[in-house]
Amino acid sequence: MDENSFNFNHGNDIEHDGGGGAFLERKESNTSTYSDREGAVREPLLKSRVNTTSQIAIVGANVCPIESLDYEIAENELFKQDWRSRKRVEIFQYVILKWALALLIGLSTALVGFFNNLAVENIAGFKLLLTSNLMLADKHYQAFAAFAGLNMFLAICAAVLCALVAPAAAGSGIPEVKAYLNGVDAHSILAPSTLLVKIFGSIFGVAAGFVVGKEGPMVHTGACIANLLGQGGSRKYHLTWKWLRYFKNDRDRRDLITCGAAAGVAVAFRAPVGGVLFALEEAASWWRSALLWRTFFTTAVVAMVLRSLIQFCKSGNCGLFGQGGLIMFDVNSAIPSYNTTDLLAIMLIGVLGGIFGSLYNYLVDKVLRTYSIINERGPALKILLVVVISLLTSCCAYGLPWFAACTPCPTGLDVQCPTIGRSGNYKSFQCQEGHYNDLASLFLNTNDDAIRNLFSSRNKSEFHISSLFIFFTAMYFLGVITYGIAIPSGLFIPVILAGASYGRLLGRLLGSFASLDVGLFGLLGAASFLGGTMRMTVSLCVILLELTNDLLMLPLMMLVLLISKTVADSFNKGVYDQIVKMKGLPYMEAHAEPYMRQLVAGDVCSGPLIAFSSVEKVGNILHALRMTRHNGFPVIDEPPFTDAPELCGLVLRSHLLVLLNAKKFTKNRVLIRSELLRMFHAFDFAKPGSGKGLKVEDLDINEEEMEMYVDLHPITNTSPYTVIETMSLAKAAVLFRELGLRHLCVVPKTPGRPPIVGILTRHDFMPEHVLGLYPHIVSHKYA
Repeated sequence: MDENSFNFNHGNDIEHDGGGGAFLERKESNTSTYSDREGAVREPLLKSRVNTTSQIAIVGANVCPIESLDYEIAENELFKQDWRSRKRVEIFQYVILKWALALLIGLSTALVGFFNNLAVENIAGFKLLLTSNLMLADKHYQAFAAFAGLNMFLAICAAVLCALVAPAAAGSGIPEVKAYLNGVDAHSILAPSTLLVKIFGSIFGVAAGFVVGKEGPMVHTGACIANLLGQGGSRKYHLTWKWLRYFKNDRDRRDLITCGAAAGVAVAFRAPVGGVLFALEEAASWWRSALLWRTFFTTAVVAMVLRSLIQFCKSGNCGLFGQGGLIMFDVNSAIPSYNTTDLLAIMLIGVLGGIFGSLYNYLVDKVLRTYSIINERGPALKILLVVVISLLTSCCAYGLPWFAACTPCPTGLDVQCPTIGRSGNYKSFQCQEGHYNDLASLFLNTNDDAIRNLFSSRNKSEFHISSLFIFFTAMYFLGVITYGIAIPSGLFIPVILAGASYGRLLGRLLGSFASLDVGLFGLLGAASFLGGTMRMTVSLCVILLELTNDLLMLPLMMLVLLISKTVADSFNKGVYDQIVKMKGLPYMEAHAEPYMRQLVAGDVCSGPLIAFSSVEKVGNILHALRMTRHNGFPVIDEPPFTDAPELCGLVLRSHLLVLLNAKKFTKNRVLIRSELLRMFHAFDFAKPGSGKGLKVEDLDINEEEMEMYVDLHPITNTSPYTVIETMSLAKAAVLFRELGLRHLCVVPKTPGRPPIVGILTRHDFMPEHVLGLYPHIVSHKYA
């Protein structure tokens, strides 16, 4: 979370999408309209209004400009010509490639996830075995030195990678993926360097004993893999296979990244159906049935690959990894039979989960704001903060078990108690022979093994009530202070650990009233805490069922998730929504704010408007591109090409740069569309990967060419989405989000006026902008 902050910077390097709805800086406002055009003087179509609102991200040090993604198909003449000329075999190639890439995403993500698990289990297992052996030899100080020293070394490795190589890899990554699928293109969040640091940083961070999970980072990893495969080839590395050019657009990349996010969840929790539902409920802002099939196929590939690899490891070829199966936490030994009293206890768990979850989100928000002050001072302090949290975590994990009493080993166990010479559930720690330390069994274990212990139904009294309370308190607050440091860190596992411990604690306290097993109470506690923090329902329910292989818990889990989410929603938003807002990512919500019903589309269009004639002077276009950062400009057909001014369409900055770079100019204002259609192909205007496209600084145009003209018809999207100026802003916001737009043209209601009033972009729907223009509007949710 301390990486480069992604924000809407309204300073000198502002990135804005629109030519009409876009605002200009004050220094530019007097150069925004052009009166040197032959024929008539172009007047501003709106009153000049300069926006002064800001969305500066709170977390991070570096301010990075943000653009929206072009999910809309630009139906210009080149695009139509390409589709008319495309042969059946090319369409077949495109369809096959989409499924082939989905297969590769599933395969690659499964291999990376398996490697991640393998590395974490072996590194952490070696560290825990060394500590355990030193404790058995009564070398307590050496045991702590080895434990804390290895943790710190691994933590520093993760922090150095994040702070110096790829700051965008820090944190969970789910908020960034969620924003990308909403249409926000933030700097380097899916870059190859981010992918590498995410993989190795996550291994080091989880193995270092931090209260973090590798599940959230796996979602980001899957998205990065999908983005890398969907770049459409690379000229830099001479990977320009002709077929891959079909994917040089944001629309297809979005679909692939949705598959990658689903694959990340599937490999993290070994929950293929849960991965599909997670992508549908939490990640993607835009969905269709064809995408559902592809994500399902991707997660099915993940499940098959994982099953094969886990079967291979069961033969003992993977070191300390390989004892588990495809089900991570198999707790179906207890049969849930419940009565009215049990339902009351379960409702109590749901209410407490909602309260604890909302408080957790509140504390995470405050801690991240505090860490931002430290993180913005440079990499050295980022690494120092990681070292401090690592030392604190090691002290808690090693020191707190000393306060726990030794417990006699239960009889009739099928495992050794206490476990010696390997990592197990019954840690001896400082206890005498035949006894174990229950708190050490939770702290000095991998996160997965600790969860497995809390979900266990073998021994009701395995953990003392005091031990469960200490572990819950430690996990709760360590989880809060760990998220936000410069390591890849997921929130799922800390929340499950805290939730399972307080659920099992309630099960012990209510043991005389409730008939449910304490392990099932732990599972319901984890579900309630997840619902209270993440605010997901369907996907969480299915993920937990696939995690535990306990379908009989479905009704109880549904009840707990509904209650916890309802309670938590009355206090604040979900943790990922909070982080998206904190980072300054201009996220479009699924619903419009109530105050938007009081405004119409024309009320928030900013001016002055910049528009081009369909045959425009090169100097005017170049001047507009240099003086503004707008990414879309309306094109107006004027006499002598039409009887009266009319909206021809919308042209993108990237397309203008390609056209100007080709220098197909004329000395007079004439149409040469047929010549341009023969010269260009639609793929010439395809969006390059990783922001390697033309910049206005790359253009070399002399003074003579500045006075020439260029025909914009072939590259103008002649069917842009438009709304009438009197449409309510709430309705326009829902339309903008559901269609995945970047530009929405606003046209006049009455005839006899200029053909376009302005352009609405993502920025124009942001609460900071709207309430900055109309501060008298009450922003209360019931307004």
